[in-house]
Amino acid sequence: MLITHDTRCSLDAVVDLVNTAPEQDGADGLADVASLGDFVRSHDVSDVGELSERDLADVRRVRGRFGEVFANPEPQTASTIINELVAAAGTTPRLTDHDGYDWHIHYFAPGASVADHLAADCGMALAFFVVAGEQERLRRCEAPDCRRAFVDLSRNRSRRYCDSRTCGNRLHVAAYRARRREAAG
Repeated sequence: MLITHDTRCSLDAVVDLVNTAPEQDGADGLADVASLGDFVRSHDVSDVGELSERDLADVRRVRGRFGEVFANPEPQTASTIINELVAAAGTTPRLTDHDGYDWHIHYFAPGASVADHLAADCGMALAFFVVAGEQERLRRCEAPDCRRAFVDLSRNRSRRYCDSRTCGNRLHVAAYRARRREAAG
């Protein structure tokens, strides 16, 4: 599956957005307008004006819907959610070459709110996975104490953890220690 630069940026944004939800680590990563501003800057979300409490509430709503996509392996459910998000955003595909990036497509209308911007661009990035029959790549970490979202871009679709150095390694070490204890008897 070919993933263009702008699609990859949208995938990174949607994963990070979903992972700001309070159910991930107990704290809301979008606790206030300032944290939403940090998110927007860290993901180079373009064409966003001054952010407000309404923007924050709308982005949290969009975040919840994207979280449902990662929680549902059923393509019909994911496509319904994605279609609703993209339609509500008033999707208007257009070519652009801003900020030093080559030509790419923005799916949000000029002057769209940050929530509509994220719903449109991130929704279309996820839609490409559903269309390609690759929705199983939209996953949640299998570590028992972690349910962070991630996109499995491994060649053989075998990634199980959000981060192999933390969640994966921690579980492998625990399994090794359990085997050692069992063998020692």
